[in-house]
Amino acid sequence: MERRNHDANPNFIFGIHPVIEALKSDKDVEKVFIQKGISSSVFKELRELMSKKETPYQFVPPEKLNRLTSKTHQGVIAFVTDVKFQEIESLLPTVFEKGKVPLLLILDRVTDVRNFGAICRTAECCGVDAVIVPSRGAAQINSDAIKTSAGALHKIAVCRSQNLKTTLAFLKESGLKIIACTEKTESNYTSVDFTEPTAIIMGSEDEGISGEYLKLSDARAKIPLLGKIESLNVSVACGVILYEAIRQRSL
Repeated sequence: MERRNHDANPNFIFGIHPVIEALKSDKDVEKVFIQKGISSSVFKELRELMSKKETPYQFVPPEKLNRLTSKTHQGVIAFVTDVKFQEIESLLPTVFEKGKVPLLLILDRVTDVRNFGAICRTAECCGVDAVIVPSRGAAQINSDAIKTSAGALHKIAVCRSQNLKTTLAFLKESGLKIIACTEKTESNYTSVDFTEPTAIIMGSEDEGISGEYLKLSDARAKIPLLGKIESLNVSVACGVILYEAIRQRSL
């Protein structure tokens, strides 16, 4: 099997000290891969920094790291992005202060990079105020995502949530209506009210929206499917729902 070599990939850095310096700097680190079984005094500093900055990390076998780079990685690889993450708790009040009716998009376990990029492109075109993603189980915001978004990822606010359940509770307390786009309802999407301050949840194509988030939703919206295929591409579904919100708000 041909070895994959990503040494020239600008989306990650490797080595314990370079990753520590990246965490200390203004770089936005998406996640860190750490080799299973690694242990050292320097690694302790890395763990403390990741905890302080709430940086997602995952323990992986050495083979996974070796597939990413043939160079000495010291058991640590960090994925970085030039997209600046924002805090929804700080951003939402500014949306209200501008006199806008908030429209947010929450992506639950949407992991495909190109789908994510396409969704953000549509969201930006629709005037969505922020896209919220979980810190774990989300698409990597790399050059492919940015390219597919046609640059929208440099224009739209992207907020990373350490706990989507807590974020949903905050949004509800802030007066937002949580609408889940799911087939588990009889309510057609055109019959749901999107004119209020709204956060729309979209789930992965294979598993949909997590049950715990469905329970927290205030309304559910279904896009009817008239053919034999059981689901739409999540990017297409986002476009349908967001433009329905625009249609209702422009009446």
